[in-house]
Amino acid sequence: MKTIRLGDEAPNFNAQTTEGDINFHEWLGDSWGILFSHPADFTPVCTTELGTVAKYKEEFDKRNTKVIALSVDGLESHKDWIKDINETQQTTVNFPIIADEDHKVARLYDMIHPNADSKHTVRSVFLIAPDKTVKLTITYPASTGRNFDELLRVIDSLQLTAYHKVATPANWNDGDDCVIVPAVSNEEATKLFPKGYDEVRSYLRMTPQPNKN
Repeated sequence: MKTIRLGDEAPNFNAQTTEGDINFHEWLGDSWGILFSHPADFTPVCTTELGTVAKYKEEFDKRNTKVIALSVDGLESHKDWIKDINETQQTTVNFPIIADEDHKVARLYDMIHPNADSKHTVRSVFLIAPDKTVKLTITYPASTGRNFDELLRVIDSLQLTAYHKVATPANWNDGDDCVIVPAVSNEEATKLFPKGYDEVRSYLRMTPQPNKN
């Protein structure tokens, strides 16, 4: 089983989902994507997670990002669980959930970790760019719900740094100052960043976020 690393192409697959059959790459199209797995249907932490994702759909849409969930349970189980999610989380699930009873996708993405659970998927997250390369992987323990604000923050950073010669520092949020990448000379930085920059060290130069007024 191949470990998926940053920069790898996200493996393609065909699957049944609660919104119909899909080919993963075709479903993604020109969008960014988040594929995340949960251990099983009707589990408490996952119920809160899927409810949260439904409430965040507008934020993902703003970032041209599609979200899709997965568990090793079947389609009918997913549909029954969605009713519980909608009722208990006061929302409406508005994204597909993959039914992976044969573990095909789970094995493809190395989502089953025998030391954690030999049958169920761990809480994996894969953030995928429009070119289908993997830009972020996170694996959470079963007892810890995911932080979807952090995933939005990473998308903001990736989309910013894809078009501007900056990186984002620790605890950065959209609108905060950025780091000029070391490959940019001071002369080039003056042209690229008309708002100016602060040279804290020769290798550490801070500038206002380029795509903000």
